[in-house]
Formats: sequence, C-alpha cells, structure tokens
Amino acid sequence: MAFEDSLWHDTARDDFAPRPALPGDVQADVAIVGAGYTGLWTAYYLNLLDRALRIVIVEREIAGFGASGRNGGWCSALFPPASSAIARRHGLQAAVAVRRAMHESVVEVGRVTDAEGIDVHYARGGTVSLARNEAQLARARELVEEERRLTGPVEELRLLSKEEAEGIARATRVRGATYTPHCAVVHPLRLVRELASCVEARGVSVFERTAASRLRQGAVVTERGTVRADVVVRATEGYTASLRRQRRRLVPLYSLMIATEPLPAEAWDQIGLRRRETFADLRHMRIYGQRTADDRHAFGGRGAPYHFASRTRPEFDRDERVHSLLREILVDLFPVVREHSVTHRWGGALGVARDWHASVGFDRARGFAWAGGYVGDGVATANLAGRTLAQLITGEQSELTRLPWVDHRSRAWEPEPLRWLGVNGGRLLLTQADRAEARSGRPARSAKAFARFIGY
Repeated sequence: MAFEDSLWHDTARDDFAPRPALPGDVQADVAIVGAGYTGLWTAYYLNLLDRALRIVIVEREIAGFGASGRNGGWCSALFPPASSAIARRHGLQAAVAVRRAMHESVVEVGRVTDAEGIDVHYARGGTVSLARNEAQLARARELVEEERRLTGPVEELRLLSKEEAEGIARATRVRGATYTPHCAVVHPLRLVRELASCVEARGVSVFERTAASRLRQGAVVTERGTVRADVVVRATEGYTASLRRQRRRLVPLYSLMIATEPLPAEAWDQIGLRRRETFADLRHMRIYGQRTADDRHAFGGRGAPYHFASRTRPEFDRDERVHSLLREILVDLFPVVREHSVTHRWGGALGVARDWHASVGFDRARGFAWAGGYVGDGVATANLAGRTLAQLITGEQSELTRLPWVDHRSRAWEPEPLRWLGVNGGRLLLTQADRAEARSGRPARSAKAFARFIGY
C-alpha cells in the first residue's frame, strides 16, 4: 500500500496507531467528514473562534491517509483557477483578493506550526519554474505579463534570465524561468499528523477507521453509528466519490511521486536549490519537486490514468510506467541524480471539479458546509478553506468570506463513459503537446484549446 511506501511515512516519527473508532451514535455541534488538511484546519479555527463547540471528525482510515499525507510538500500560493480565469468570472479585484489571501495562507501555515511547536521542516524559499525550450520560455513571458496586467505588483512573479534561473537550479537546457517567493516546503505528513494531535488536545473528537457512507441534513451516517450535528462539513477531496450521491462532484486524479536516497553535498553543489526552493518546469503535464530537509529529491508528476467510475484503490497508487518516467525526467533535469538510487515510490488521489475551480461554502439553511477541488494545490489552500469555513459557520464576516470561491458551485462531471473518455483524452492531449513543443519549440495550440475547454 503506497501510504506506507512513501518517504513521508518513513520519516514522520509516528507509530500511526489508529485512534478509536466511533463508539456508536453521538451528538455534536459540528461533524466533519475527513481528517486531512481541510477537516483539521476547519476544526482548529472553529475551536479558536468558539471553544464551547462540540466538534467531531470521522475518518475512514487514519488522519493524513489521503492526499494531505502523500503530496509533494509545496505549501504554495497556487490556486485553481489562475488569476486570468478568476478575473474573467469575478473581476480584477476578486483576482487580487485571492492572490493576497493565498500569500497570507502560506505564511499562516508557518506561523501556526511555530506557535504550536510543530516541526514540519517549513522553509519558505519560493518556487522556480524552469523554461527548457522556446515554447516554455514564451509561456513564462506570457505568465509574468498576464499576472502583472491582472494583479499588478501583488504577485511578485519575476521572469528570470538563463543565468538567474541557473543561479537557483542548475538544470539542463535552461533558457529562463519564473520565480515567486510565495511558496514554502513542508513535510506534509508531519503537518497533518501533528495538526490532528493538536486539535485533539484542544478537545476535538477524532474517530478513525470510521467510514462515512452518507451525509444528510443534520447527520453523518457511518458504519459504526450516526453523528448528529447542527452542521455537517464535507472535507473528503479525492475520496468524495465514495459518498452516496457525490460520485460526480469531484474527479479523483492520481499524482505519483518518487524520492531518492540522501544526496551528498557535492551533488547539491551541482544541483543548487540552496534555499530549498520548490522547482518545476513549464511543461503542460505538471511536474513538481523539493529538496527535503535530509537532502533527498522528493519529485512527482501527473500522468497516471483516471480510473473508470472515479474509483480509488490502493493498487492505483503505484504505476511502474509513471514511476519510471518520473525518474527519467528527474535525471534529465539533474544528471547527477543518475548516480543515486530511488528509495521510495508512492502516489495518491487529488480532487478536481468540472471547471477546475476550488470552492468553499456553507448552506446555513441545510447546515451543510464543504471545501475542496484543489487540483493538487491544497496544502495552503486548505488552510484558507479552514479559516473561511470557521468564519462562515460561526457567522463572522471578513475579507475571507467575501472571496469569489465562497459558495462557488461547479457543475457535475459527465456520467460514464464520457467522464473516462474526457479526462484520459485530456491527459493524452497534454502529453502529446509537451512532446510536440520539445521537438519544435513552438507552443502547442491543442493545449490552449484544452485549457479553454475546461474554462481554466
């Protein structure tokens, strides 16, 4: 099972003993389904706002079992959709507000971990996104120009020359890059596990090995009993399709990762990343990496297939073709890695809404709240979701509760087999676009057409 196979599991300093399951029917003020970042941050901030609230979290596996404990450890200000789509749908001021809120969220995660005495290897070195062919360089220029046009100086996204980019990450074939300071690296599983212990110490009840099967007004129905509550929060991200009547709400897409053995100082002298900057390049089929606190590469990417009927299974966490490809890409970026072994291979499911638009909301009349659809950018976004949900549920109003993702409703995904054909067709299209751009150096029109199709 890939959860146990991950680097994060091996270095979390945790015995992962399950907490008790739900003992039967219980009463609460707020019932949260899912003990990942979204559910735990929501409980954390609810408790800060009203310590009298009885908060119960139910989790099918153990806290951090899902994407919160398996991701690439980018606590980034990336938000789905991009500023251009937010401005188009909600206006320029809304796009600026989202950027500022996400920047604050990156900082807030670090602030809370410091305040709570949690060591999650937090280091805010920013992100460098390398341009390694002419099409990627043109895309870098477009991204920087567009962000400046839409949000002005707020984003601080810079276009780097070849020399400036190589001063951060000495990868092969670098022609330039973009750089943003708004990203930190974390040990993702330590963060979610310590957060679970933190909320539990504050009086929140966390029940593990308790699978919710149905959410209804005023209740969460599980195999072990029913939690009755005035407010029910759905915080299930890539596993949302397992809930009754939620199968077409979010699509679970798999993202896979590898980790190397610790690299010696001489190797890092060749690679760079002295400030533990997160890194990627500007291909369409996304890749992402970090230099871990113990000097490994933790590197991942998309490319695994979507599985029919939104299925999530342990065997989907491993794909030899994709894991081998990730090693090839990492060696192509940094050839010195060829001399060092890959020690860990794992993966997990993330959640994607039909319009690629994350959302958070609270229907007070029904007592139902939700957050998700982070498209793999959930480490900081889930913190923003938790703060926002806490304010919505307790009736507070602020700049957070007026952000454009609040109460955003994405339409349902298509029924099968259209969903399978569309998602996997898009995956193949983006892969082919990357190959065409690497050969010709010209931007692939098909990738832009796909972005327009999904409304990104």
